[in-house]
Amino acid sequence: MTSLLGVFDLLLAGTLIFLAWRSLTTPDLFQGVVLFIVFGLLMALTWSRLRAPDVALAEAAIGAGVAGALLLNTLGRLRVHAESHEREKQKATNHEPPTT
Repeated sequence: MTSLLGVFDLLLAGTLIFLAWRSLTTPDLFQGVVLFIVFGLLMALTWSRLRAPDVALAEAAIGAGVAGALLLNTLGRLRVHAESHEREKQKATNHEPPTT
C-alpha cells in the first residue's frame, strides 16, 4: 500500500512541475489562468498529503479560488479593453480625411 502511495506522490509532484511550466509558457492567457487554478488545487492536495490541512485549505481558498477568480476577471476586462481599442482604431482608419 505504501508503494502505491509513493507512486501517487511522484505522479503528483511530476504533474505539479508540468502544470507550473505549462502555465508559465503557454501563449494563450486563458489557458494559462486555467492551468494556474488547476495547479493551485493540486497544490492543496499536496499540502493535504503532507498532513498540513490548514495550509491546504488556505491554498485551495486563496491560491486557487480567490486568485483564480481575480485573474479570470482581469482577463475578461483586458479582452473588453482590447476589443474597444481595436474598434476605435478601425474607426480612425475608416474616417481618414480625403487626400487631394
